[in-house]
Amino acid sequence: MNGKLTIALDAMGGDSGPDVVIAAALSILRQRDDVRLLLVGDQQRLNAMVASAGRATENLEIRHASQQVEMGEMPSQALRFKKDSSMRVAINLVKEEQAQACVSAGNTGALMATARYVLKTLPGIDRPAIITSIPSIEGHTWMLDLGANVDCSADHLFQFAVMGSVLATAADGVERPRVGLINIGEEEIKGNDQVKEAARLLGGSSLNYIGFVEGDDVYKGGVDVAVCDGFVGNVALKTSEGVAKMVTHYMKREFSRNLLTRAAGAVALPVLNAFRRRIDPRRYNGASLLGLRGIVIKSHGGADAVAFANAIEVAILEAQKALPERIDNKLEALLTERQAV
Repeated sequence: MNGKLTIALDAMGGDSGPDVVIAAALSILRQRDDVRLLLVGDQQRLNAMVASAGRATENLEIRHASQQVEMGEMPSQALRFKKDSSMRVAINLVKEEQAQACVSAGNTGALMATARYVLKTLPGIDRPAIITSIPSIEGHTWMLDLGANVDCSADHLFQFAVMGSVLATAADGVERPRVGLINIGEEEIKGNDQVKEAARLLGGSSLNYIGFVEGDDVYKGGVDVAVCDGFVGNVALKTSEGVAKMVTHYMKREFSRNLLTRAAGAVALPVLNAFRRRIDPRRYNGASLLGLRGIVIKSHGGADAVAFANAIEVAILEAQKALPERIDNKLEALLTERQAV
């Protein structure tokens, strides 16, 4: 691999397939020469598309896969009948250590099922979790789980907290990330039994656990890692996306209402553009499937080239930081600590 990080890209996944993935790959390679990218998919089609882009490079290689997983396909069907899908081949490249990570914008359920089956979970991790960063007043907050696990035990939430804390340290350089459990209030008496027991486990650990946090704390700051089950996390994430779209819609509508508001909009344009860049969901694209023995990054299915390139950057960062190994070491230390009490 010539000392370069190698990232496998599921070129056939997502709403736009190879168009977006190839554009993103070429964008990454224009910016850095320390990375090698493997495009996985229909070789003939990908060769033609890369050739038409006029960007032949030794750091871009195509690996053939004869199948692709459809966005609406059942995970069990994909796992059983799509063994030569671009998604499966990309994940296999990680297992075979031909790539240090893979990125896919494909079917989330199929990606999780396939990654878990092929790569397996780390020792001490019962279930992988999906995590991403959410913009906040202080910068961003890492939040998990975002939909992989609807029903979670206290131990699962504890494991999520460990994984999120390790990621925050690796990605942001925060030595002791503040970890909070999302609850319906900050009082100790509130919440279900799983959340209360998870709070007890975290409170007895050496993690920097700050207690219960509410949904608005994710955006206000004050917490680096917000932990919840996948049901709560997914609803919160989709609600946030909806609010962002609503705000954008009404701002456009109000500024285009008449000649006076158009003039005001023109004056405010630099501020509006800065605001849009700050909350641009493309900047936060690239959710990690934490807890696996390899690195798998999920891009939004509707991602454009800018967003998918950001997901590739997430994969590069996690590979550079050897994230699975860090999680494994941290969890082992905490479990040993718990047994000693």
